[in-house]
Parts: sequence; structure tokens; C-alpha cells
Amino acid sequence: MTEQVAHFQCRIDGRIAHVALDRPDRKNPLTFDSYAELRDWFRNLVYRDDIDVVVFGSNGGNFSSGGDVHDIIGPLTRMNMKQLLTFTRMTGDLVKAMVNCGKPVIAAIDGVCVGAGAIIAMASDLRIATPQAKCAFLFTRVGLAGCDMGACAILPRIIGQGRAAELLYTGRSMSAEEGAAWGFYNQIVPAEQLEGSALSMAARIAAGPNFAHMMTKTMLAQEWSMSIEQAIEAEAQAQAICMQTGDFERAYNAFVAKEKPVFEGD
Repeated sequence: MTEQVAHFQCRIDGRIAHVALDRPDRKNPLTFDSYAELRDWFRNLVYRDDIDVVVFGSNGGNFSSGGDVHDIIGPLTRMNMKQLLTFTRMTGDLVKAMVNCGKPVIAAIDGVCVGAGAIIAMASDLRIATPQAKCAFLFTRVGLAGCDMGACAILPRIIGQGRAAELLYTGRSMSAEEGAAWGFYNQIVPAEQLEGSALSMAARIAAGPNFAHMMTKTMLAQEWSMSIEQAIEAEAQAQAICMQTGDFERAYNAFVAKEKPVFEGD
């Protein structure tokens, strides 16, 4: 099944969605249209029962060069404040849609991964990269603040406040080795193994209890703003809900029968 989208690549194999930006000749920059279409696609994903995991991949050896200089940066210099705020809210809505889509998102990163591309990688749940991956939050290099699309909230949670501050103030590239050491990347694999490694991880997740995965993703996003007591109570409620699912009973029955459980996501 091929998803009907116009401004990025998308296909669905089994219960795994494969998406990627679709301008490899320009290192896959984002445009106004691709921002909006990705936002809407991730918003709708929460209602899709045919997709369990998303792999956001690279294309032509690069992940994304960020906002297109000619299609986005140039027009932004001619907009008024109201128009600019509409744009920045729309880009932030893409991150919110990814965080709230209810499905684990795996970023498979090769080559250039900068600007808004780095934000998409950051907003993913898991990140696999090649040694050639170069990730940069380069907003200061175009005269903007590092606080873009949630970077000042999310990036420090992944790599720590000091490291995030360095990247956001300087706009320098984070090497693959640094990203792995700092916890930004879950794995570093050779370029020829990138897609296979991402798909292997996606298949492993998709074979699990996907309603419970949705609950895990929800709690990971929400508990940062909770006290410990609130988080424990929220998790108690989430786990009680999961204990009513068929997958919980399937796991028990399989354990008793000394079999491997086959989860169905309900």
C-alpha cells in the first residue's frame, strides 16, 4: 500500500510506515507544503489502526538540510509578524503531532541532518545513525534563536543541559560519535545497514503490545511536567488500563503454556 501524499515519500509495509523527505538533489529540505503535509499526516496517525511504527528515513544519503533557503527562508524575510507567527506555530505543530501520534517513531539518519531536520530527529522516539551523520541545530547561524520547535525543552532531556546549550548557541555539528556517547543516537551502523537496522527495530516494536506502546509514548511525553507523585499515579492508571487489554491476557496464557505470546494490539 502506498500512502497518497504529495510532498514527501510514504509507503506502508505490513504495519510499518516508511516516510522520508523527497528532494535528494537538495539534501531533502523542507518546504511550506511538506511541513504542513507531515503535520497533518502525523496528526491523523493517532486514528490509524493499520500502522504500529513509523520509520522516518534518509533519502539519497541525507536526512534533511532543514528549511529550504529559497522556498522558506527567503519568503520569511518578507512576511509581517502575524504571518511569521503563523509559520512558527505550524512548524511547532509538526513536533507536537509527532509526539502525540501514539506510535513509536524511529529516525534513520544518514549524512546531513540539520535545522528542522535535526528537530525531526530529536522529536522521534529512537534514532539510528551512520558514521557519516552530521546533526546541527544551526538556527543561530542564520540569525535566529536556538529555541526552535521545542529544542530548548526536548534536546536537554536527551543529551543534558550543558551539551544542548553548546549545540544551540554555536550551531556546530554533532558528530555521530558524540551523538552516540551523549545518548542522542541509540545505534551507529554502517550506511548499508541503516535501513535494515531501522526496520529490524521497527519490526521488533511492532510485534509487541501496541496499545501498551501507545501508553508508554504518552507517559514519556507527559511525565516531564509532572511531580513524582503525579507520575506514579498516572502510571498506575495507565497500567490498570493496559491490564484490561487482550494482549495482557494473551501474554499470561502464553507464559502458562510456555509459548511466545502473539500480541494483537487490543
